[in-house]
Amino acid sequence: MSTELTGADGDEPRVLATDAALAFIAEIQRDHPDILFHQSGGCCDGSSPMCYPADDYIVGDNDVKLGEIGGVPVYISASQFEVWKHTQLIIDVVPGRGGMFSLDNGRERRFLTRSRLFGGGEACAVVFRGR
Repeated sequence: MSTELTGADGDEPRVLATDAALAFIAEIQRDHPDILFHQSGGCCDGSSPMCYPADDYIVGDNDVKLGEIGGVPVYISASQFEVWKHTQLIIDVVPGRGGMFSLDNGRERRFLTRSRLFGGGEACAVVFRGR
């Protein structure tokens, strides 16, 4: 079972999507109605958000559910979340070829993760120690 999180204040979603990404999701869902995203941690397809048929991807015990975009769940591994926990992920679309196993492949557009730092204590307080 995965864990679902929001920003520390509970109001800021950890993941958002641009209008272009939402439209692209709807296009993919015409061919594959039940999908999910998993934020890749690297390797062959870099750090792209990967879009899979929900039945083809096993969500692991160490996956964190960041939220949903357009009704589609978005997951990230717990270790990757530790690196990105101070950011809000924004799923966007750009021209190009999608990841090898991702459903955006072959559509001449691909999903891209942009991010912004949480501010104002949304993610965590930072302790500064001077000399």
